[in-house]
Amino acid sequence: MVTYNKILRTIDEKGAAFFVLIDPDRLEEKEYLELAEYCQNDGADAVLVGSSILINNTFSKMIKDLKRVLEIPVIIFPGSPMQISPDADAVLFISLISGRNPNHLFGDHVIAAPVIKSAGIEPISTGYMLIESGHTSAVEFMSNTKPIPADKPEIAKAHALAAEYMGMKLIYLEAGSGAERAVPDIFISEIRKFVSLPIMVGGGIKNPETAKRKVDSGASIVVVGSLFEKLGGNNLIKEFSEAIHYK
Repeated sequence: MVTYNKILRTIDEKGAAFFVLIDPDRLEEKEYLELAEYCQNDGADAVLVGSSILINNTFSKMIKDLKRVLEIPVIIFPGSPMQISPDADAVLFISLISGRNPNHLFGDHVIAAPVIKSAGIEPISTGYMLIESGHTSAVEFMSNTKPIPADKPEIAKAHALAAEYMGMKLIYLEAGSGAERAVPDIFISEIRKFVSLPIMVGGGIKNPETAKRKVDSGASIVVVGSLFEKLGGNNLIKEFSEAIHYK
């Protein structure tokens, strides 16, 4: 629980936490090391590493490289049971609760659990929900699941409450990488009233102002990824950090 407790302390001390997602399929070594430097120096609280597909054989090397240069946690955001590395601080042990694909609800977990235990990394049980965002995301396609409609926050509330009752530690609301629309604020605020778990929000967050709205609506953690792949981290990570950290 070391990394999870560190996340909780960050939320308590700063109001909300800011995570940067790095996809091994999208950045070369020089690029991800440069981005990591900005994360370290400009206020990111953790780095997530993972990909929906993982085409390149660079996952383990990236984790090692990031741990070598970062003091903030490096957390795996796995797209499959193959994405496990003993060098990471923790792994989001994700159940895709918005879908009904048994592999992503529980099946893959049976495969991954012994590997995670053997690797000695901390699992953080996470209820993961895809929210309709205006396009078909890689996660939606690869998982063969439908997102929750963007006008149905009551469905998301019921799923989030079930995740809390099942003992999960985080709720992750995901619009998808490069989404046209971010998770609607009403989803966040309604779930915030309904559950006590920290709420992570990612996908389609294209500027610091949007990130701040997510926090104002009740998000505990804001995740940004593909934006920094396109625009780099120079000053932009600092702007996001200042918008998200309100204490």
